[in-house]
Amino acid sequence: MTRALIIVDVQNDFCEGGSLAVDGGAQVAADISDHLDEQAARYDYVVATQDWHIDPGSHFSEAPDFVDSWPVHCVADTKGSDFHPDLDTESIDAVFRKGMFEAAYSGFEGVKAPDDEVPTGDQKLGATVDTDEDPMTLDDWLRDHDVDDVVVVGLATDYCVRATALDALQAGYSVTVQTALTRGVHGDRSEETLDELEAAGAELVR
Repeated sequence: MTRALIIVDVQNDFCEGGSLAVDGGAQVAADISDHLDEQAARYDYVVATQDWHIDPGSHFSEAPDFVDSWPVHCVADTKGSDFHPDLDTESIDAVFRKGMFEAAYSGFEGVKAPDDEVPTGDQKLGATVDTDEDPMTLDDWLRDHDVDDVVVVGLATDYCVRATALDALQAGYSVTVQTALTRGVHGDRSEETLDELEAAGAELVR
């Protein structure tokens, strides 16, 4: 069995001080780093996802409902889209970016970022996308590396963690969610989400 850790959207805008902060987001970043330090031998690969918005349409709103529409967040090539500084990125083998021109919650909707590109800077909406090569999806990458077992952690439980874990199950992977390494936007919904994931076939490690 070949196992990958999928770190979902542990970015500045989803942690304290960001435009769409999740309570405890920074602690999740630090706890994932500790987990990697202590449990590195458990994983053959580590990948991460990023919200990477350029013009996602109605996903952004000046009057968001915090269900289907949201404040501006994780704009491509800005500080808000960068990984939180408490997340140790040294072990990450590949990064997958999602939501450039539409809402995208699942990491399986993302495409692989260039290996040498670091998501920092002050670029504004309207960033360009390199389309010279066929994009590699997360599923493509995992299958190319013979991964059949994934562990999902990150932000937020009731949205992007949920969508990524459900898509992983749909794609045929064995899925574990480390619940202590996630946080949700809505507390009640997060508990319901974990029940949903367990019912769908994911293993929960609390």
